Parts: sequence; C-alpha cells; structure tokens
Amino acid sequence: MDKVIDIEDRIPTLKQRRRRRTNFKFAVIISLFLLTLFLLLYFQSPYSEIQKITVIGAELADEEYYLEKSGLQIGDSMWGFKTSTIEENLQEEWIKKVEVNRKWLTKVEILLEEYRKVAYISDNNKFYPMLENGVIYKEAKDMTTVDAPVFLQFEDEEIRKLVLNELSELDDEILALISQINLNASNTDPYAIRLYMNDGYEVRAEISSLAEKMKYYPSIVAQIESLEGAEKGIIDIEVGSYYKPYSEVYKELDMDIKSDDETLEQDVKADDESTSQ
Repeated sequence: MDKVIDIEDRIPTLKQRRRRRTNFKFAVIISLFLLTLFLLLYFQSPYSEIQKITVIGAELADEEYYLEKSGLQIGDSMWGFKTSTIEENLQEEWIKKVEVNRKWLTKVEILLEEYRKVAYISDNNKFYPMLENGVIYKEAKDMTTVDAPVFLQFEDEEIRKLVLNELSELDDEILALISQINLNASNTDPYAIRLYMNDGYEVRAEISSLAEKMKYYPSIVAQIESLEGAEKGIIDIEVGSYYKPYSEVYKELDMDIKSDDETLEQDVKADDESTSQ
C-alpha cells in the first residue's frame, strides 16, 4: 500500500526551494549591478586609457616613426581601436611581420619583424641598406657605419636580388666578414662575382652556389693559415675550391704586362721598318 504524504509535511521543503530560488535571482541581479557599476567606473577612470606604448624590433626606422604611423597616443581609450587596423597601418615594404597586443590594463605592445639588412648599395655618394627581400631602404638616414657588404656594378635588379637572396642565408658572422661584392660577369659567365673580405682575402664565386659554399669560408681560411709561410690570396669557389697567393697572382700579372709590352714594342719596330721602306 502506497504511503500518503501529508501536504503539511511538504510545505517546509517547498519554502526552502522558493527561498533558494529567490536568493539565486537576487545574487544574479546584485552581480550584474556590481559588474555594470564597475564597468562604468572603469571606463571613466584613467585605467581604461593607454598609459604606455612599447615598440619592439624597430631597427631600420626609429620608434617615433612607428608610433606616429600606428595612430595610437597616450591617453587614448584602450578599447577604442582594433589591433588589426593598427597592424594594417604599420605595414611597409620593409616589414615582414607586425603584431599589436594589449598588455594588462593600460599598455599596448607593438611587435615588429623587419626584413634583414644584408648589404648596401651606393647611389649619389650615399649608401642605402638593401634588404633580404630585394628592397632598397631609401628612408635611411645618413649612415655613420657600413656594417654589411657594399654592392658595386650591380645595375641589373634581378641579379642583385639573386645575390641578396644568397646573402640572406648566411650567418651574421660570415656576412660581417664581407666588405665588398663586385659583379664579375662575362659573356660566358654572367653570374660570376668577386667578394673582398675584411680579413684580406678575395673570393671568386658563382651567385647560385654562394650561400652553400661561403658557409665553409672560415674553415678554408683556417686551413690556409695553418700552412707554413701562409699569405693572403684569392680563394676560388666557383666550381671546386682552390687558393692562390697574391704573390703568385702579381707575378703572373707582371709577366703578362711584360709580354704585352714586348709585343707592343715588336709591333712598333715592324711599323717603323715598314715606314722606312
């Protein structure tokens, strides 16, 4: 037989349920009220404004340039801008990547990744940095020091970009050893180049294999300088890898000059004899 529960016995349980439901609704209302009050106070306070803007990664252009380009200012609302819009404002041909982040409650951080500077080129007696993507950065101010190779005789933009691409694959340590790069093209070899090194050597190479073979430059120099009576010279890595001291090169050059002089002298004598006859 089913047990019959008196309604009077259930009244306390119903009252407790109603009380819990009422308390829950009251807590939600109070929480929403406090949250709204907090937001109102926050947006009216200095804690909702930008108090500091940090630029990280600025090397080619200075921080002030990027701050002005971003359009952000101290005192602006922290929530009055879209990070994607600021990132679009900062896009330049020398910028590889840009990221804008809100930090804590009052700070904005601008993270920049510029294309790597791998060489310089001279134009109207002024040196301009050339970047790994082929861009010549002409917004540069006067350079007090040239800390990368200087390009000479590179009028062809496509060839210049090929060399820049190869240089971008070199470590900074090896890149810093290169003082000057000259195009040494001929009818049979349009991609031959000469590299003049800061340590006194000259390197003759092919553009297509420059990065791969220049990685071994320090070990090649170490082998040369370990030899008795070692001297500076030309390191040829165009096809294989061989070395010739400058003394031998100059000796051959002197012999060629003397040979040319003797040939010229014989030609002059032959002309004189022909004239006298």
